[in-house]
Amino acid sequence: MSSTWFRRSKQGILTSTKEKKETPDGLWHKCPECKATSTKKELGDNMYVCLHCGYHNRINAVEYFEILFDGNKYEELFANIMPKDMLNFMDMKPYGSRLVEAQKNTGLTDAMTVGVGNINEQGAVIACMNFNFIGGSMGSVVGEKICRAIDYCIEHKLPLIIISKSGGARMMESAFSLMQMAKTSAKLTRLAKAQLPYISFMTDPTTGGVTASYAMLGDVNIAEPNALIGFAGPRVIKETIKKDLPAGFQKSEFLLEHGFLDYIVNRKNLKYKLASTIEWFMKGSN
Repeated sequence: MSSTWFRRSKQGILTSTKEKKETPDGLWHKCPECKATSTKKELGDNMYVCLHCGYHNRINAVEYFEILFDGNKYEELFANIMPKDMLNFMDMKPYGSRLVEAQKNTGLTDAMTVGVGNINEQGAVIACMNFNFIGGSMGSVVGEKICRAIDYCIEHKLPLIIISKSGGARMMESAFSLMQMAKTSAKLTRLAKAQLPYISFMTDPTTGGVTASYAMLGDVNIAEPNALIGFAGPRVIKETIKKDLPAGFQKSEFLLEHGFLDYIVNRKNLKYKLASTIEWFMKGSN
């Protein structure tokens, strides 16, 4: 029995792989809260707040300064202060290597950036933590920059804003890190004696030694929506007390209800609210 071969008389549709345009990496953002997608540009234009559910994505000093300082014009202060591995600490890798790696990946020297500029034409100093630098951990440089920022405020009669976003004290610096809690808290009394306002702005997450020191010591304590704020995390607390925690425990809305915060502010209204608060405090001080 003979076999018959079938051949296509015409070629099918050809697609040139050379002309294929692939989607560039990093173009899209998936919201960790509602899982909706948007472009990175759309997210940036909306101050990194989800267009679908209002979730406030974590941002660092460069983004907050762009949002808050008039025309994104400011002078960075104390950029020359560098961290050191004073204890030759090593866990999975040497602390010195962690610092070099974090500096290379972020372009930052440490987890705190301090800038001075105008917020709606009112002078202010902003000290903002960077979570992308070793989890925004509080080491010696963070404490020193805050203290010098306070001295600068007193010298120039300016209000201080600290934007906290941290996993807590930096364990690799041991007691040197823990000392920053007392150091910054004591230094803030000098700002109070100079009758200059300190606004503490807590974002997600604000935990550990940062919460146990300067983050909760503001003349006004404010936070972003749905921010995790506390000393130990909910899981640790639940395992310790062996009880279920209230719904929304340690979220900013829960803290506002229980008197730990003065108000919660959406990022879109942040500049206006900060400017109004500064104006109220500084009225008549000049």
